Amino acid sequence: MCSDSRNPQNRPTQARGRENRTQSIATRFTRAEEQVLRTRAAANGQNLREWARHVLLRAEAVGGRNDMEMHIFTELVGIQMLLMNTLEPLLRGDRIEADRVSVLFRQAQMTKAAKAQELLARRSQKLEK
Repeated sequence: MCSDSRNPQNRPTQARGRENRTQSIATRFTRAEEQVLRTRAAANGQNLREWARHVLLRAEAVGGRNDMEMHIFTELVGIQMLLMNTLEPLLRGDRIEADRVSVLFRQAQMTKAAKAQELLARRSQKLEK
């Protein structure tokens, strides 16, 4: 892989107060793989090294879950929230107006990602104990 360090324009600048990055991980790619990765990095406005670092740390932060798994989990949380908020009044025998269902749907859409993250955080805390 071509080194980014030869071109000073590609070197990331150190943020003030940030600990020096002294550790590195090396790996090898084909030329075609390298070009794909460089294209992805450029699309995110980053050089290859910063982009790869970001991808690795993000993967670690979500506990190894990939984007599709997180999307599916978030959608399931949204469906659960909508069902919980609509079934309870129906089971009591109440009638729900269409505009109320729309409001509940919008609320689920707006809060499902935060709720999914909250549930995952709680689950990981339980696993650490």
